[in-house]
This record gives sequence, structure tokens and C-alpha cells, in this order.
Amino acid sequence: MSLSGFDRELLQCCLDRAPRAWQNFVDRFLGLVIHVANHVAESRGIMLDQATRDDLVAEVFLVLIADDFSVLRRFRRNCSLATYLTVISRRVIIRRLNKGRHDVAVASPPEPPVVDDQSPKRIENAEQVQMLLSQLDEREAAIVRMYHLEGKSYNEISKTTGLAVNSIGPVLTKAREKMRGNGHES
Repeated sequence: MSLSGFDRELLQCCLDRAPRAWQNFVDRFLGLVIHVANHVAESRGIMLDQATRDDLVAEVFLVLIADDFSVLRRFRRNCSLATYLTVISRRVIIRRLNKGRHDVAVASPPEPPVVDDQSPKRIENAEQVQMLLSQLDEREAAIVRMYHLEGKSYNEISKTTGLAVNSIGPVLTKAREKMRGNGHES
């Protein structure tokens, strides 16, 4: 996607230090930077508290204005501004998180990340799960067991099985469909 006319004008106004340009820029891209902070932390198994998330987001915007907007001035305008800011935000946030966890306050206790609203509900009845597990292949059964019986998060299952985190949900969905196909409901 290329740079939109609106973003081109907004960027130029910031670089020219037009009145309210920076506030408009922040209003436009604050949600994007927050999303990147949440995503980067979640992908590393870190649950950020609100203050730390705010610090990470503020650090991204400080990098953007540092040295007379040097990061924004280096933007070549051959992609969307949102894409460029996503890359910059990821780099800043990863650098900060890699400094060490002692610099990052995490919410306590960490909870399993919520992948999406479509993720399967945990089955509370252990006997029902054991019976349904017999209908699955070994890998599916292991993943269902870890998720439903052991209460492991997608990140924990990924580390144990070697599967990518984004593969866990589809495996659970497929297993659930197999179990439903045999007249059972999870």
C-alpha cells in the first residue's frame, strides 16, 4: 500500500511544525503504537501493566520526535506511513524489552494471552475430555489435553510442542470439529 494523500500532508505538517500537527499525528497513530506494544509483549509471553505499556508507547513517540523528527525525515514514502511506523515501533519496543525484564514491569500474575474471540472454550469436565481425546490423533490429543486439562496457554503449548503459537488455535478448532462430528459437543 502506498502513502495516502492524507498521511503525506499530515507528515509534512509535522515536519514543518505546523500548529496542532503533532497532536493530530499522535491522535492518528496512537492506537497503532499501542497495538504494536501489546502484540510484541504478547508474542514474548509478557503481560504488560498499564504504566509500562504507556512508557513503551511514549518511548516510541519520543524516538519519532528526537533530533528534529529525524526518523520521520528518513521515511522514503514508498509504503504507507502506518507500515513504516509499525516497523519503527516494533524496533523501539523490542529494544526496550531486550534491555532486560528488570526494566519492564509485568502484570502479576501473568495470564494466558487471549488470541481471539473465536478460540475454543475450555472443557471443564475432565472425563468428557478424556473420552473425546480417544477420537483424535496423538498430536491433536496432546494439544487438547494441554489446553483443556492442564490449562496451558497457547504460548506454553507452543514451547512444549514446537508448533507456532498461531497454529495452536487451528489445531484445537480442527480437533473440536472432529469431536463434534462424532455427535459430541464441547
